[in-house]
Amino acid sequence: MEAARRWLAQDPDPDTRAELSALLDAGDLAGLRDRFGAKLEFGTAGLRGELGAGPNRMNRVTVMRAAAGLAQVLGPGKHVVIGYDARRKSDVFASDTAAVLTGAGLHASLLPGPLPTPVLAFAVRHLGADAGVTVTASHNPPRDNGYKVYWGDGSQIVPPIDREISAAIDAVGPVDRLPLHGPGTLTELGEGIVDDYLDAVTSLPLGDARELRVAYTPLHGVGGATLTGAFLAAGFESPMAVEEQREPDPDFPTVSFPNPEEPGAMDLAIALAAAKGADLVLANDPDADRCAVGVPLPGGGCRMLTGDEVGGLLAEHVLTHTTGDRMVATTIVSSSLLGKIAAAYGVRYGETLTGFKWIIKAGPGLVFGYEEAIGYSVGSDDGLPVHDKDGIGAALTVAAIAAAARRDGRTLLDLLDDQARRYGLHATSQLSFRVADLSLITDAMTRLRTTPPTELGGRVVTGVDDLTKGEGGLPPTDGMRYHLTGDARVVIRPSGTEPKLKCYLEVVAPVTGEVADARAHAARSLDALKADLSSSLGL
Repeated sequence: MEAARRWLAQDPDPDTRAELSALLDAGDLAGLRDRFGAKLEFGTAGLRGELGAGPNRMNRVTVMRAAAGLAQVLGPGKHVVIGYDARRKSDVFASDTAAVLTGAGLHASLLPGPLPTPVLAFAVRHLGADAGVTVTASHNPPRDNGYKVYWGDGSQIVPPIDREISAAIDAVGPVDRLPLHGPGTLTELGEGIVDDYLDAVTSLPLGDARELRVAYTPLHGVGGATLTGAFLAAGFESPMAVEEQREPDPDFPTVSFPNPEEPGAMDLAIALAAAKGADLVLANDPDADRCAVGVPLPGGGCRMLTGDEVGGLLAEHVLTHTTGDRMVATTIVSSSLLGKIAAAYGVRYGETLTGFKWIIKAGPGLVFGYEEAIGYSVGSDDGLPVHDKDGIGAALTVAAIAAAARRDGRTLLDLLDDQARRYGLHATSQLSFRVADLSLITDAMTRLRTTPPTELGGRVVTGVDDLTKGEGGLPPTDGMRYHLTGDARVVIRPSGTEPKLKCYLEVVAPVTGEVADARAHAARSLDALKADLSSSLGL
């Protein structure tokens, strides 16, 4: 209760002040303990959590402390670009960040409104800034918000910078004593920065085919206007947007979870595609750094592509349209297909820990990077215009691939079959366990290390990698990787952003006859792996 009173004394927000006062007046110790018994940890490039009062919530005090810590690490005179999405309090948190940074003698540039995260990542490098901040919770539930930090190379921060900022945050005193609004300067950027971003993504290798009808949803997020602008600037027809999801809405009223990978999230877009005869279905998550892709089927329905499938198509497109000493990269939990494509094109291949902050640092000459969680960064001979996931550039490039296929009387599904014949069918799937008690995940990982399975899905475990030991020269991370007979693999790790244990499965099947037969065989193998994993993990 004393911690709550101290917090209340410095809190500038009437909403969280009222929330905290009500808890104190009621003597609600459980509610106070939930807010003050822990704090949001600065990691995975920043903060993310539920909106509310206290250090274990996203609020103005938490954000001002984060901005003050960032200012301390950067120092006076440095330049920070600030962006934000359309979630609750995002604009307020962005303004508070600018006030704290300029109060500490830094120069801040504020994007001209709620915009996609890739615009912020682009702007950091384009403006030659020292760092960037975007206020977003990406595809988290409506009650959440977040705070993501970028460094001068336009990519998300990595150790040890994150630890330095975290330590500086811990040293910040009461925020009502922070100097605000100067001596640093604040620049409010105009729409020209968005135009510069659009120039960059429409300069990607997009071929010359443009005839394509696209059904699209921004899922109540901020991607709609920017994606439409990109399509029109590149010469495509304007995508047909789901009317109910076209405008930003922090309540996300039509979806239970604003993530295009979640069941039901794509239903309205798929229905629109069927009604209008679309050739392609596209979606962005709420901050538009990710891109979901679906192909309408002739008999009705839609086949949503996995992140690995889209990654394979994009990789081959980029490598076909670029030259020179190039590199492509993905993560340890993504499909092994990218490595085979890289070998076929004679380019370098990198494998990193999960997260785009690692992919971007895979090596020089990077022209394409992706992660299986539908995040992609597409480049050209000049490199990557965005050093982070870019759901707009990816959507535009997928549309170019689909338009070229359509001109030949084919679809993306035909291109996937072509790849299966060339490289083998790489079938991937996921199994996730969401928990209320994080100790369940810790216990499960301990069991996997002390008594690892010897067989999964009828396949013998031939090798075990404990990723905490830094396997293959990678930085240590909490995870286990199992190699199985018959060219199969399972990776298990705790999520870095959600209370989940995530399992990534891959089965590679040779295609000796029909691709459909190989797909069916691989699907049965994945189902068997899932059944065994569920039993082994006890979750």
